Amino acid sequence: MASRRAPPRPGLPLAQADQHRQDGRRGAAPAEPRAGGAVSLERRLLRQISRLNRRFTLIEPGDKIMVAISGGKDSWAMLHLLRAYARMLPFDYELVAVNLDQGHPGFPVEVLREHLDTHGFAHHLVARDTATVVKANTKPGKAYCSLCSRLRRGILYDVAASLGATKIALGHHRDDVIETLLLNMFYAGQLKAMPAKLRSDDGRNVIIRPLASCAEAEIAAYAQEQAFPIVPCDLCGSQAQLKRQEVKRLLATLERDNPLLRKNLLAAVGNVKPSHLWDPALDRAEGEDEPNKELEPAGAELVSLRIE
Repeated sequence: MASRRAPPRPGLPLAQADQHRQDGRRGAAPAEPRAGGAVSLERRLLRQISRLNRRFTLIEPGDKIMVAISGGKDSWAMLHLLRAYARMLPFDYELVAVNLDQGHPGFPVEVLREHLDTHGFAHHLVARDTATVVKANTKPGKAYCSLCSRLRRGILYDVAASLGATKIALGHHRDDVIETLLLNMFYAGQLKAMPAKLRSDDGRNVIIRPLASCAEAEIAAYAQEQAFPIVPCDLCGSQAQLKRQEVKRLLATLERDNPLLRKNLLAAVGNVKPSHLWDPALDRAEGEDEPNKELEPAGAELVSLRIE
């Protein structure tokens, strides 16, 4: 069973978070965090997780959440933030970290094991050689990511079922969501992004993305401040000309003239007008947009965050 009371670590506001959790149960205002960049950044990320959780009910009382960790900055940040967030809620949930060693040459599994043990996370380390399969079945010049992720997802679904997990947490962030939106539009002819919460096609698992409204840059800064042991992906990381990298460069270029670009794109994912699209399968019963209705400021739903 996972322990939610790990030993204190540098940068983790343990006493303040515990007081916040107790005060929340009494209906009192949470204590202010201590001064310091790491605490401030952690608190900002927790606010975004909190807002997303209230919007989509990502986490519920008694959940056993399997946190998929790769050793990258996003999954490390998600794991530590979910434990900090647990201390702020008036109910309990359990975390168990799971890493899938996909057979990448030289994958430093001991680095992950040491960090998880040091910080008191319950964990399971699973080994399956999917890297060989991916390389053998991917045409030259094509990205490994699609096949690699499908194989990994199937294995993680099975592991979650065997552990009795009620949710699987994935570390996709805001930039992943909007890049996926653009990739699907540009190269697949689909209007599709990444949902914050999704039931798998087989119905066995519920996928949550707690960091889906968090900026990649802030996650990277948090990971650096916390000195997480980052393990790069040697498989897809070796492919410099991926379409996703092209989209990243496009966004960076457009953002020079439009600083709100990423906030606007994320807001668009949750601000769909079905009557203005061409898919006949969409339900038209919601009616046309109200004439002359003033739009909310871009990103308003995702920027004005408050922990309750």
